[in-house]
Amino acid sequence: MLSFEEAKARLETAGQSHVLQFWAELSAEESNALLEEISQLKPEELLEHCRAAAEAGSRHSSADGRLDARMEPVPPEFIGSVRKSDKETLQMWGDEGLLQISQDKVAVLLLAGGQGTRLGVPYPKGMYNVGLPSGKTLYQIQSERIQKVQELANVKHGCRCTVPWYIMTSEFTLEPTEKFFKDHQYFGLCPSNVVMFEQRMIPAVGFDGKIILEKKNKIAMAPDGNGGLYHALVDNKILEDMERRGVEYLHVYCVDNILVKMADPVFIGFCVSKGADCGAKVVDKAYPAEPVGVVCRVDGLYQVIEYSEIQPETAELKGPGGELLFRAGNICNHFFTRGFLKDVADKFESQLKQHVAIKKVPFVDGEGKLVKPTKPNGIKMEKFVFDVFQFSKKFVAFEVLREEEFSPLKNADGAPLDTPTTARRSLLAQHYRWALAAGGNFLDEQDKPIPPKHSTTQNEDPPAICEISPLVSYFGEGLEKLLKQKNLKSPFLLDENEAKNLVQTK
Repeated sequence: MLSFEEAKARLETAGQSHVLQFWAELSAEESNALLEEISQLKPEELLEHCRAAAEAGSRHSSADGRLDARMEPVPPEFIGSVRKSDKETLQMWGDEGLLQISQDKVAVLLLAGGQGTRLGVPYPKGMYNVGLPSGKTLYQIQSERIQKVQELANVKHGCRCTVPWYIMTSEFTLEPTEKFFKDHQYFGLCPSNVVMFEQRMIPAVGFDGKIILEKKNKIAMAPDGNGGLYHALVDNKILEDMERRGVEYLHVYCVDNILVKMADPVFIGFCVSKGADCGAKVVDKAYPAEPVGVVCRVDGLYQVIEYSEIQPETAELKGPGGELLFRAGNICNHFFTRGFLKDVADKFESQLKQHVAIKKVPFVDGEGKLVKPTKPNGIKMEKFVFDVFQFSKKFVAFEVLREEEFSPLKNADGAPLDTPTTARRSLLAQHYRWALAAGGNFLDEQDKPIPPKHSTTQNEDPPAICEISPLVSYFGEGLEKLLKQKNLKSPFLLDENEAKNLVQTK
C-alpha cells in the first residue's frame, strides 16, 4: 500500500491534491481505505482522465449532425437473416454452431456490471424475478439455457462438452452475484466453468476537472462502461483462461434481455461460416425514432451510432423496398473470435472512444458535509463494448426477430416499455407460441378450450399462461413429442418433471 507521502505525490502529479483535504480527520481504518483507493490510480492515466472528462463535459451539449452525411447501411452481403433465410440454410448454420460447441470452442460472456437501480432494487439485475410462474430469475434462465445447448451438442455429436460462462461484474455487483450463485449451487453448472471477474472503476469528475469525493475518505467511482471489458480481460487474465480451455469463439451479451439465446448455435454457425472475427445481432427498428443504436458504417468503418446522434430526417430515410434505410437496431448481442479480442486488448483498447454521461453525483463539500445535488454536477466517462467494430477485418450482422430474441428489462413497472411486465409477457408469449406449434391445446379453469391466438403484443398477456423450462427446450425444439394433441390447462408449467409425466402418459 502507498504511504501518505507517496499518495500525496501521486495526486499532486495529477492535480488532485484536494482528495487528501480531510486526512487529519480520518481514523486509521478510513486512512487505509483511502490509500488503497489511491494506489489503484496511475498518475499519468488519472491526469489524462480528468482532463478528458472536463473537456468532454464542456462540449457535451453541442449537437453534432456531421455523422449523417458519412453514414451508410451495412451492405446486404454482410447481413444474415432469420426471416429471409430458408430452413435448410438456418439448419446448416445451426449444425455448424453445434459442431463448434461440441468441440469446446464456444463460450458465453455476460456483461453484468450494472445494478438494478432503475428497477427500484438494490441488487444486480440478473437476480431479478419478473414474476414467471416458476419464479426463476434472469440468472437461472440463462444458466439453464447454457445447460440445454450443451446437451443439444452432446446428443448430436456423442460427446460431453462445456460452454464456459464468463461474467463481468463491477465493484457493486461482484460480491452479491458470487453469493447468489453459491446459494443456488450455480443452478446446476459446474462452478469451475463459471468465471466471474471485475471491471475497473474510474473516478467521477466535476466540471472543473477535479475528482469528486463521495465521503471524506472515498472517491466517487463508477464502472468504466461495458467497453471496460477489454481492459478487464487483460487485468484478470481472462484471455489466457480462454486459451487454456481451447475457446475460440465468444458470444457476448447484456444481462437484461430475457429472451437471449445463450451461445446461439445459428448465430455462432453463421459467423464462423462467414469467416467473421466480429458480428452483431440486430433487430429491425420498430419506428424511426426508436431509442436504440443503429449498426452501420461511418467513413467505411463499422460502428453503432446512438439514436441521439442521428438527425430525424436521416432516421426516416427509406430504402428501395420502403423499409427504413438505417433499420439495424443494436441489441448488445455480439460474436467475437478470441483472436480479435486479443488484438483489441493488445493494440486498440487505448483508441476506444470515451462516451460522456452527465450525472448527479453525491459529494462532500469543503466542510465535509454530504450534499445530494438537485442538478447534474459530475462527469462519468464510459466506453461501449460495440466501439471495437471499427477494428474488425470481417464484420457481419445477423438480423433476428424481435419477438423471439429481444425483450430488455430496464425500467420498473409503470414505465411504458422494457419493464418486468413486458419482459414476462414476451417470454410467456414465446412459450405459448411454441406449445401451439407443437400441437398443444389449451384449456381454461373450467376445462373449456381456449381459442388459439398466434400473435400478441407486450400490452397483453397471451390467451393461456405457459412457461417452458430451458432444460426441456432451448428454442422450441423437441416439444411435439410431448405436447401434440395434448390438452394443457392454463397456467401450464413444463419443467423436467412434467416432461417425464407427459412421456409416461402417452
